[in-house]
Amino acid sequence: MAKIKAFKGVRPAIDKVKEVASPPYDVLNSAEARIEVTNNPFSFLHVVKPEVDLPEEINLYDEAVYQKGKENLYGLIEKKVLIQDEKPYLYLYQQIMGDVKQIGLVACASIEDYENDIIKKHEHTRANKEADRIKHVDTLNANTGPVFLTYKARNDMNKLVDEITKTQPVYDFASEDQIQHTFWLIEKEEDITSITEIFADIDFLYVADGHHRSASGTKIGQKRRALNPNHTGEEEYNYFLSVIFPHNQLYIMDYNRVVKDLNGLSKKDFLKAVEEKFVVEQKNTEYKPEALHDFGMYFDGNWYKITAKADSYPIEDPVNSLDVAILQNNLLHPILSIGDPRKDERIDFVGGIRGLEELSKRVDAGEAVAFAMHATSIEELMTIADAGKVMPPKSTWFEPKLRSGIIVHLLD
Repeated sequence: MAKIKAFKGVRPAIDKVKEVASPPYDVLNSAEARIEVTNNPFSFLHVVKPEVDLPEEINLYDEAVYQKGKENLYGLIEKKVLIQDEKPYLYLYQQIMGDVKQIGLVACASIEDYENDIIKKHEHTRANKEADRIKHVDTLNANTGPVFLTYKARNDMNKLVDEITKTQPVYDFASEDQIQHTFWLIEKEEDITSITEIFADIDFLYVADGHHRSASGTKIGQKRRALNPNHTGEEEYNYFLSVIFPHNQLYIMDYNRVVKDLNGLSKKDFLKAVEEKFVVEQKNTEYKPEALHDFGMYFDGNWYKITAKADSYPIEDPVNSLDVAILQNNLLHPILSIGDPRKDERIDFVGGIRGLEELSKRVDAGEAVAFAMHATSIEELMTIADAGKVMPPKSTWFEPKLRSGIIVHLLD
């Protein structure tokens, strides 16, 4: 049974929310973030990517980076750009991107649920990224970026959400990427109680995006629990900031691959090797996969549709029958010698939000080959998480991304 908790959110003043709200820390590099904060002292990138306020040559894991993040967060609070709610609330956060509309519950999720696998995971974390988030959360004493969770949709929750979203929101603005962000306070005690009881009847939550944030939030809680002789389990450090969406509202895009070289193969030999486990068909225009086990391949100035042969993957295996696993096991590893795609510098990953033209542009500029993927489904993700297994790296790209800075959870 999932445990959620209302909390005293730290939020932007109404007239500052558009300036504060920023992309999450992990979708921009430092150079892009420095450009983004130009002439905007209130951008939350000053908190989640605080190197933007330090010399360009600084090591991103330098102690000064974390201290600058702390200084910037509490500076925004001191200036009343960010203000803490006086009472614990739940919140709703709606995003509209074209035809995609998703409404999530903003709440604190329990580290105990994470420990007990009530919050299910589908990815391994990387030690260096996890250590970075632990240091950031611990130094700032705050969850500054929410974990993106999902649950199997329920009619009772949908009805409550429908009623609440008929009321006046506290924020309603469009970000520079034309995504509409709308935010409501859930102030009525009876609504907070009803929602908490609904989630207490939900068997599992699933991490959609934010494995490093959920892992780091849990480890900070464990550390503080061990150091507190008067620990009760209700302290704020026992919870991490989350936005929780019904599964049938989520939009997963393709997560594509670009490889720098052909591993010493000639163009002719590469195509011949691909044909061993794929049916290869040249296309006259760019090809976006329309079905599972189809891939687009851009190579030597041409687009191809390549389809995995039926006997080339274990159909009953929920992990190795995923398209990302089929491509890795039947092509990237045996033909191009990409062993661990998380560590190999010869491969790069391109979110579907950039479009197929990004793939052809990269190859035309000198990289060797690009692959367009069919998007992984939320049902596949849940099946794998329920089985206690993990997906291959870079399997899912969720859009729209949650903005940072719209709400913060302090750990004391």
